[in-house]
Amino acid sequence: MISIDKKVNVIRGCAPGQIPEEVFASPEPLVLKGLAASWPIVQAGLASNEAAGKYLLQYYQGQEVAAFLGKPENNGRIFYDEKLTGFNYDTVSTKLDFALKQLALHSGNQQPPAIYIGSTSVDNYLPGFRTHNDLGLDQYNPLVSIWLSNKCRIAAHWDSPLNIACSVVGRRRFTLFPFEQMENLYVGPLDKTPAGQAISLVDFYNPDFEKFPKFKEALNHAQVADLEPGDGIFIPSMWWHHVESLGALNILVNYWFMDVPAHFGKAVDALYHSILSIRGLSEAQRKAWKLMFDHYVFDYEKADFQHIPEQAQGVIGELTDDNVRKIRARLQNQLNR
Repeated sequence: MISIDKKVNVIRGCAPGQIPEEVFASPEPLVLKGLAASWPIVQAGLASNEAAGKYLLQYYQGQEVAAFLGKPENNGRIFYDEKLTGFNYDTVSTKLDFALKQLALHSGNQQPPAIYIGSTSVDNYLPGFRTHNDLGLDQYNPLVSIWLSNKCRIAAHWDSPLNIACSVVGRRRFTLFPFEQMENLYVGPLDKTPAGQAISLVDFYNPDFEKFPKFKEALNHAQVADLEPGDGIFIPSMWWHHVESLGALNILVNYWFMDVPAHFGKAVDALYHSILSIRGLSEAQRKAWKLMFDHYVFDYEKADFQHIPEQAQGVIGELTDDNVRKIRARLQNQLNR
């Protein structure tokens, strides 16, 4: 197991509805100590895993959920198979109450099979849960998800939205890297992934420095956070994070939200479109398009376009609803050709 000295900075005194604005603007991750400590689900979990499961099921409506099942010899690692053509787990549909029974059944095993239920909508599957267990972030219109597992390891990955994750039952360890460390994390396939996001191929429990030598440099920039029940962590957009659940039952609730208008498109779609339309061009053309992207996107300054009357700027002007519709329509027409 890797050893990391730098700890994520800790902020105390945060509570639901009382998160300072500077937290949301932080360029680095922050541990929000005791953020969800008052939640009933946290108090139930401190009493026992059985009490936590019983509390959760009072909101459950009986829908099936997606679960990953991994073999004991994988030691909780949710990952690819040896050839990276498939995965080291099976995906099944199950009932939440049955999954909790299976987690309890294996709670005494030193090397249990992995049981992992990820990113399940709280509002759809546990209606009413947020009445008493919520952070009060309605102004951001967050996507609120719940994650349940025994001892599991989720490879380092990134998310585009801002993220506040609360460890409500059990302990979690987050290992985080700034996005600039992407090259040193040896990222796997872009379009075939365990859960939608490209992941690091490095095994953090047993890193192969001969195969992944630049990972040593990534470790120089890593930060680690150990969350107790009730603690939260703020993860800025695009930060890589490796997540470990450390107990026989671990429950996490997270909030994804954006700090840009809802009509903005997904940046990853632009990445795929660029792979399709630009990557295969000549070196000279790629360099030209890089300058084009810098001019219109990455180094965009409104003052650079003052030579064009505002009413004639079109899509290079303000991203109004009308301009957004025009861009979407143009893209749809081109992609459907």
